[in-house]
Parts: sequence; structure tokens; C-alpha cells
Amino acid sequence: MPLPSPDAISQHVDTVAIPVAGLRHKLLSYLEETDLMGGQRLPSERQMMVRFSTTRVTLRDALLQLEAEGCIYRENRRGWFVSPSRLRYDLLACLPFREMVESQQRKAQTDLLTAAEVPADTVIARRLGIEEGGAVYRITRIRRIDGRRVLHVCHHLRRDCFPGILEFDLAVHSLTDLYRNEYAIRVTRVSFELASTVLGNEAAEALNAAQGSPAQRVTRINFDQNGRAVDCDDEHWRHDAIELTLSAAPQR
Repeated sequence: MPLPSPDAISQHVDTVAIPVAGLRHKLLSYLEETDLMGGQRLPSERQMMVRFSTTRVTLRDALLQLEAEGCIYRENRRGWFVSPSRLRYDLLACLPFREMVESQQRKAQTDLLTAAEVPADTVIARRLGIEEGGAVYRITRIRRIDGRRVLHVCHHLRRDCFPGILEFDLAVHSLTDLYRNEYAIRVTRVSFELASTVLGNEAAEALNAAQGSPAQRVTRINFDQNGRAVDCDDEHWRHDAIELTLSAAPQR
């Protein structure tokens, strides 16, 4: 059986893409006309299939495009929702989560998932400048903005810097405040690594999102007043929840 020509393949791709692009435009118009607010649920996929006279495959492709653009988001077993306005995440400000959120007239909330002493793997040991297998504290938390789960963060803290820190209520206390008030440690320098990624199983489950959903990864290594790396954070944000900002004067 002869293989299809490149022109035939191109024509097939165009034919498939056109209804998806058209439906995406109709969905955007629908969102504007109905004036749905951030956090409000869209009709079920079955209802949207009837409303727009389309197939499930075409609808899902159009919805995934809007999700990738940050217009809507999914929650497992709940459906599709309109994305709220993004939080401005100023990398240079280095504000604690609650302060950053409340400064933008939003409501912040933290849920503690786990807190335990674990051996440092190769990556964590390298970041913190300690021996592989050395003891660190691993703390995982969920962060919410206006009730919505938007951030799964995994902290690794040097045990020798923060003895007894697991005894505090880490869902209430800011780590930055604990560092300063209980351990006389001030974060004076931060190293960032940024990348677009997808949610893995742990983060997706914590955020009630589909595994493989688009995400923004922010890795922070915090250094104290003596230049010592004291902790590192791996943040996985729903990608539609934040807008990363950075202002710096160019070197001359």
C-alpha cells in the first residue's frame, strides 16, 4: 500500500486543525459573553458538546489549548473552571508566600502535607553543599490563593541549621520568620532556576489536577548572612496562577 504524499498529510492536518481553532474561538466568545468570573465552573463536557455541535475529541483539543494558554484549568472529578487573575511573583522581592499574596488583596492559605527527617539525595546534597545521605528536613506543603490549590512546594532544610524546627506548626508559621526569630538566620541571597514543565504524580494529586498538566517550576536555594546554603525549595505552580516578574538594572 503506497504511503500518502506530503501534500495529502498536510491537507489532513489542516482539516483537523480548522474545527479545533474555530471551536477555541467560540469557547473564548462564550466565556466573554457569559461573563464567567475566575474560579467559576464551565458547563460539563457533554453539555458543551451539545451546545457547540462538536465531538468529544475536538472539544477536548480546544479545551487543552485554552488550558495551555492559561484561560481555564481542570480539577479532577470536578470539571473545567475559568482561571482567576494571575498572582504577580516578583523574584527580586523574595517575599514570603502569605505576604506576597495579601499584598495583592488576595487570601493566602497553607496546608501541611508532610514533615520528616530524610537522607539527602544527590541533587539536594549538591544544592546544600553537604554529603550525600546527610540528614535534612523535608517539608511538603500546599499553598492556596482564594481557596484554590495553586502551589505544591517541597522544602529541604539543613538539619544542623534548624534543630527542632519540625516541632513548630508549619502550616501556620512562615519559615522565613522562624529562620529569623528562632535561629537568627537571615536569607540574604537567593539562587533561582525556572522552567516550564508538567505536574508529576505527587504535585498533581496534591493540587487535584490531572497528571501531566502544564506547570511552572521555580527552584530556590536560600543562602544565609554567612553565604551558607541553608535550604532549597522546589515549587510546582499551576502555570495559569502566576506571572513571574523581574526588574534589574543592566550592567554597564
